[in-house]
Amino acid sequence: MLKQTTALATVAALLAAPALAGNITPAEPEPVIAAPVPVAPATPDWTGFYVGGQLGWAWVDTDFANVDGDDLIGGIVAGYDHDFGTWVLGGGLDYDFTDINLSGVNASVEEVFRAKLRAGPKIGRGLLYGTGGYAWVDTDNIGSDDGWFIGAGYEHRVTDQFSLGGELLYHEFDGGDIDATTLQARATFRF
Repeated sequence: MLKQTTALATVAALLAAPALAGNITPAEPEPVIAAPVPVAPATPDWTGFYVGGQLGWAWVDTDFANVDGDDLIGGIVAGYDHDFGTWVLGGGLDYDFTDINLSGVNASVEEVFRAKLRAGPKIGRGLLYGTGGYAWVDTDNIGSDDGWFIGAGYEHRVTDQFSLGGELLYHEFDGGDIDATTLQARATFRF
């Protein structure tokens, strides 16, 4: 019986030797495929409504001798933009409060209203734009006057909903040969 068991063990070892010989090299690990990393868009979508506020400085000049002034100006803004890919076109309304005393006369500029169009190219997360449209000014003693304005600005998207920017505008009003320049910082919320 011992001879039979030894013979069976020898035959089993010889049969198993080729199976073990094929496994001498270690198996290569299977490649790990990582999930793709989401990429944020290089330029945000500007389409939608916005509201916000602005604050800055205004300079008023007239064709009358020694009648001018400058002071703080600020107010609210609202509008809508449409994103066309690399360009943005929009319209908006601005309403500013101020108290610019005009030297040489007993009057001051109290408020300015604007209806505007703006358009420009997207630059990364920013928008560089030109703007223009209708302007209305009201004074405490002289009355109100219609006019127009033109200017430029830059707005930068800090987040998808919040942006900061600045705007420089030149205004001309009809009745009193008045022109004004405003430089304001803006903050808007988009929805």
